[in-house]
Amino acid sequence: MLTTAATGRTLSVPGATLHYRTQGSGPVLLLSQSGEGDADRTVDLVPHLADTFTVVTYDRRGLSRSTLDDPARPVTMADHADDVARLLDAVTDGPALMAGFSMGAAIGLQTVARHPGVLSTLIAHEPVMPNLLPEADRAEHVAELRVIQEAHETGGLTAAFPAIARHLGIDPAHEETEENLTPQPLTARRKANFAFFIETEFTAVTTDALRPADAVRAAARTGTRIIPATGRTTRPTVHTYRCALALAARLGTEPARFPGGHNGNTAFPRATAQVLKDLLEG
Repeated sequence: MLTTAATGRTLSVPGATLHYRTQGSGPVLLLSQSGEGDADRTVDLVPHLADTFTVVTYDRRGLSRSTLDDPARPVTMADHADDVARLLDAVTDGPALMAGFSMGAAIGLQTVARHPGVLSTLIAHEPVMPNLLPEADRAEHVAELRVIQEAHETGGLTAAFPAIARHLGIDPAHEETEENLTPQPLTARRKANFAFFIETEFTAVTTDALRPADAVRAAARTGTRIIPATGRTTRPTVHTYRCALALAARLGTEPARFPGGHNGNTAFPRATAQVLKDLLEG
């Protein structure tokens, strides 16, 4: 059932109610954010894309306004992929474009594999997908995510944030951004989203059995274009950066380069929008 509300739109799906927004006109472009990012994390990016695309943003199930029917039931990567397919079915009649960042990129690859033909193009920016890596690196990536979970369990976000920064090679004290960005204070809602991301979605990532080859084969079969991407300033040792390189190697291509590091889409929204346009209109 599809309904419309003053603060956006809602879509009832099995096990959840999704909150989403649309803005602009043109081909449908779904943005799927990283980490605790809900639809509000794209507030600076969307206006620079809406002149070219019908931009769809949403809260992943369990985040912000996308509520779960049963909060005790684990959320899986298959759930996220199914949500994307149902959401796109509600807003467009044909294959859509998608740009996924970190967690969003992993969801995009899941969508390509589980729902062939739903996407015409996927930009996968530094996907958090350990199965892309060789066995030893995969185990290291999973262990790193579990260390963050353990830090959160023992010390909450105060302990988890430094562990996340180390994991992503981020120095919060010296992170560059574009000017005049919308403030993103650490509200109670964002804290709850971070907790859900770490406690529930990390487990969804580390226990998922999808093989990257399945996504690559599905893309080849349906003509879906997958564009791996990295941040220009992301350290090469960061696991998600290495995931993007591994995906590019599987596809026999070179990754696209985006401004900034792992979170460049929120730190450099104007420059990110231009790269997205160049890639998707090219």
